[in-house]
Amino acid sequence: MSTITDVAKAAGVSVATVSRALRGLDRVSPETRERVRRAAEELNFVASPTATSLVSGRTRVVAVVAPFLTRWFFSTLVSAIDRTLRAQDHHVLLFDLEDDRFDRRRELTRTMLWKRVDGLISLNVPFTPAEMALLDRLRLPHVSIGTLVPGRPIVRIDDAAAARVATQHVIGLGHTRIAYVGVVSPNVALAQVPQYRLDSFRATLDAHGLEYRPDWTVGSDWTADAAARDIDRVLAQRDPPTAVVAASDEMAVGVLQAARRRGIPVPERLSVVGIDDFYLAGVMDLTTVRQNVSAQGATAATMLLALLDDEPADAVVIMPTQLVIRGSTGPATSAGPASSAG
Repeated sequence: MSTITDVAKAAGVSVATVSRALRGLDRVSPETRERVRRAAEELNFVASPTATSLVSGRTRVVAVVAPFLTRWFFSTLVSAIDRTLRAQDHHVLLFDLEDDRFDRRRELTRTMLWKRVDGLISLNVPFTPAEMALLDRLRLPHVSIGTLVPGRPIVRIDDAAAARVATQHVIGLGHTRIAYVGVVSPNVALAQVPQYRLDSFRATLDAHGLEYRPDWTVGSDWTADAAARDIDRVLAQRDPPTAVVAASDEMAVGVLQAARRRGIPVPERLSVVGIDDFYLAGVMDLTTVRQNVSAQGATAATMLLALLDDEPADAVVIMPTQLVIRGSTGPATSAGPASSAG
């Protein structure tokens, strides 16, 4: 069986040049690339990933770190990242940090230290000072999505703008009694995004001279079940809000579920708007602020590939959002929702 050394001898080039030529990397002239290709073909040589890694010093493996892979947002990001990297003959090593498990973070640190990966894409994950020091020391290319990691390129939406558009939409429909459901308490894995959205909701109410009511700011998590449970106390009040802004579509679905259980018609007595335009938003007839999650994943992967080839990448890429009006929002009525008993 022919080896990469045999190809190098036949083509009259170094082993490293053979590796670069066969992988389609730059800094190889067209003439040399063709000579290497012909030599490999004549020798029936097929490069193994392991041999290529040993020669190039690169594994062609990228670590992808996510906090909640069971959530549609993160699974959609990972799928887009994987497709983009595989198209360039790179592969994903996935780290699920749900519940911020220490053993998984330790394994991630060990993997980076032993250089089992060429780069890193983090999905709404902040890093500890020790992890950041390790990344700095290893000079490991790193792109983040959603949560800012100091000194690293980031792909994100303007979360403040998304919440502002959602809030302005229901204000424009005449609503003045507006509640909010989101991740209000700081979360170790998702601290920045929910805070940006909540702060923007409050600022938008203030800009329109409307009252912000802390008792109508519902702390929950990103799931529909939790949002349905947590918003119920607000909908059960004698004089409840006429609109709810949800920090995500999954939360908005939970609000719709809670309203249905209490016999509150949507949008006649309660308007609900979310953020995301996730896969069930159209089915649920949910008004939302759309973000293209797949495009964010593909963009981050493309940026990391550029860094791996020593090419510059934008420091910040802000992806667009768009208000999508469906049937869950409508004009405010003079009376608030009349909730049913228990």
